[in-house]
Amino acid sequence: MKTTPRTLLRASGGPRYATALVVDALGTGLLRPFLLLYGVLVLGLSGPVTGAAMTGGIVVGLLCMPAVGKWLDRGARSTVVAASMLVRVLGVVLLLAAPAGHVWLFATAALFLGIGNQAWPAAHAALVATVARGRERDAALATGRALRNAGLGVGALIATVCLAGGTTPLRVLAVATGLAYLTAAALAFSVRLRARPADTGGDAAPEGPAPRIGALLAANVVYVFCLQVPEIALPLILVTQLDASPMWSAAIFVANTVLVVTLQVPVTLLMSRFPRRTVLVLAGAVLTASYLGFLAAASLGPGWAAPAVAAVSVVCTLGEILYAGSATALVTALAPAHAMGRLLARFEMSTGFGLAVSPAVITALAPRGPGALWGGLAGATLLSAAAVAAGRDQPRAARCVASQAGKASRSGSTTDVPAARSSASSQGPVTTDTDSAPAASAARTSPT
Repeated sequence: MKTTPRTLLRASGGPRYATALVVDALGTGLLRPFLLLYGVLVLGLSGPVTGAAMTGGIVVGLLCMPAVGKWLDRGARSTVVAASMLVRVLGVVLLLAAPAGHVWLFATAALFLGIGNQAWPAAHAALVATVARGRERDAALATGRALRNAGLGVGALIATVCLAGGTTPLRVLAVATGLAYLTAAALAFSVRLRARPADTGGDAAPEGPAPRIGALLAANVVYVFCLQVPEIALPLILVTQLDASPMWSAAIFVANTVLVVTLQVPVTLLMSRFPRRTVLVLAGAVLTASYLGFLAAASLGPGWAAPAVAAVSVVCTLGEILYAGSATALVTALAPAHAMGRLLARFEMSTGFGLAVSPAVITALAPRGPGALWGGLAGATLLSAAAVAAGRDQPRAARCVASQAGKASRSGSTTDVPAARSSASSQGPVTTDTDSAPAASAARTSPT
């Protein structure tokens, strides 16, 4: 697949939307990694209470996803993205208004932040799927992830430097985060992109129910553990079991961010010659190999274990890149136009659930030894990859029409059977009056 930066920019929603992504990620990077510290140091809450409030926000955010999916299926696109950002603005305002020791305001703020954080990925993926088609859409999703990781990294770096001044900078960071979310919401809303709900009348193919992706969702819960390895698993193992310097954890995290930012798009483009499901299975194999590599590295003697873990982390990051470049793309390819929002919402629910439970699982397995942690992750990931490999890529709507065509042929009927619309090449007409319009126009005629 040949593409250019200009093509990727248009397929990603246009310059204004890309700017909104970067600004939103920058603001998120300023505060999200230090939200726990804000509750403890600024508001004087206990660690367990602060953590429970943050977990509650994630859980409520997941419960809101079905409503987000239905909203997307009514055709809303940029409005949903902007709303996910504005909800977080409200969360930041409540955070700043919370007096010391007031746990309920902090919990409410964490709730709104959680809702916005959970709703954004599905809304973003639906918007890109509306603007771009086929492999161009996959590359656009990868570009969005690279931009977001770059913004998160820069924001976290700025926040780290500011924290040297004590707790006061945390309030400043919160203000900056709120302003960034507000700016990003305004930019996203100005795109004014909307997809017309799929027309089920006339000669159109019968919509039918959404395809079953239960196995894919279950596998995704396990796959998503790879996102927590550089942030939770490796620092825990390096410091508590291998007696390594915390600098190793920091170096691994920085390397992971740099590799994702620089390689996400090139690797996604390189793998575009293979089916998305095949790439996702390959990601599972690579992640399994990396987990076994961590298990072997942990058995090395002092002085060798930490460098070996750092080396294997590069393989784990490659698996993460393959996973991130194929998983959401596979869901958007399987989803028919009328169920795009609901399927993306379910997928993001599985992602959010995996991210929510993974810290507890990792911290529970780590004290039992490297075999329990890395062996358990390797076995679960290998089984998940097998489940993905056993799946089928043909959308159910297409299977229903094919079945009807077969029955008509066997009965000798001359009844015309409408051709099935492939969800990978048709997600319904698009209405837009923005700089993303050229991308939408090109997408409607681009091959898949």
